[in-house]
Amino acid sequence: MTDSQRVAIVTGAARGIGAATAQRLAADGFAVAAVDLTEDNCADTVAAITEAGGRAIAVGADVSDSAAVDAAVAHVAATLGAPSALVNNAGVLRDNLLFKMSDSDWDTVMSVHLRGAFLCSRAVQKHMVEQKYGRIVSLSSTSALGNRGQANYAAAKAGLQGFTKTLAIELGPFGITANAVAPGFIVTEMTAATAARVGVDFEAFQAARAAETPVRRVGTPADVAHAISYLVSEGAGFVTGQVVYVAGGPRG
Repeated sequence: MTDSQRVAIVTGAARGIGAATAQRLAADGFAVAAVDLTEDNCADTVAAITEAGGRAIAVGADVSDSAAVDAAVAHVAATLGAPSALVNNAGVLRDNLLFKMSDSDWDTVMSVHLRGAFLCSRAVQKHMVEQKYGRIVSLSSTSALGNRGQANYAAAKAGLQGFTKTLAIELGPFGITANAVAPGFIVTEMTAATAARVGVDFEAFQAARAAETPVRRVGTPADVAHAISYLVSEGAGFVTGQVVYVAGGPRG
């Protein structure tokens, strides 16, 4: 495929890892659809891409809503072209210990992370199958290995690994790869919220995590975007069904 034919959809692209990934893929030559709950949420991401000479649109959609996802993907296909890459990044936190976790805390996290990845992947795969080419990357986490106060998030992120491996088996014959990236501690608004939840100064929180990480630093959204950039590239066509931990060490 030529650069002009490549279209990427990045969900949760308003900030953090999603925004960094959208900007990186635009720099790589993709036309990018930045998806978040509202178009306005992605205005800054789209502006950064267009100011750098890239092509991008903002798309408002709730990834847990089947009709909204189908409409969003159809809009992207009509506006930019058929998507050849999807990054399932949209996510939320509803952290709590099990005995304090509400039904809503559980359902919201499952709906955005797991249902969202399922709906978006299902919607784009028909375009990818027609093209006999595609790249799907879903954001897992080191929390998939277990993390206190995150039974919902850990279950969802572990589920995405099984989802990814199954997509790799089903879609491989059509030239479509599916992989997951599992970040460790990344400096974002989400991790700042985690620090606030446990009552720790964010700078101190980062320093403590850096000290226990082999490379002795915390991660940035750009670190994750670099890994995703490789996995959605044409050169990564023989890499599929993998979980790549971007965590400054063997695991987070």
